[in-house]
Amino acid sequence: MTVNLTKIYTRLGDGGETHLGDMSRVSKIDPRIEAFGEVDELNATIGLARALPDLPERAGDWLARVQNELFDVGADLSVPEGGDRERLRVEPEQTEWLEGACDELLKDLEPLKSFVLPGGTPLAAQLHVARTVCRRAERRVLALGDEANPEVLRYLNRLSDLLFVLAREANAGAEPLWEPGASRG
Repeated sequence: MTVNLTKIYTRLGDGGETHLGDMSRVSKIDPRIEAFGEVDELNATIGLARALPDLPERAGDWLARVQNELFDVGADLSVPEGGDRERLRVEPEQTEWLEGACDELLKDLEPLKSFVLPGGTPLAAQLHVARTVCRRAERRVLALGDEANPEVLRYLNRLSDLLFVLAREANAGAEPLWEPGASRG
């Protein structure tokens, strides 16, 4: 698959419409556009996490892979089912890789005794932002119903888990925990 971008602006979207991957035109507020727009925002938040100075090499490699796969997710979402051409779709192996990465991280972390408050180190805080954006993207994909590849939903669900576990790792066991009712007299 070759992408050749010779011109960034086309003026084709000036009226509030855009092309899908099958070249059909839809409103820029179409639920499908909203879904892959959220995936794009998620990718940008992960890019910010990758730019932070304390990112471990393994986490950086994993997040680089995830960023590339999020373009696969966007490509999947941008093309409705059907048509004559074979299209790039998210596959179960991509989701399974996320599960394996979570399992690898969890074996070295202490079990939680409370819910985690988003925060801690700057890296952990940014990973929590990415996790919440991932959850929003997941909800946008869910709103597409049968129009979306169900593997995209599974992928995003697992990715939010990985981002949570990476945030825990970034806090090195010193994550801020919820203390129910702690501010009550």
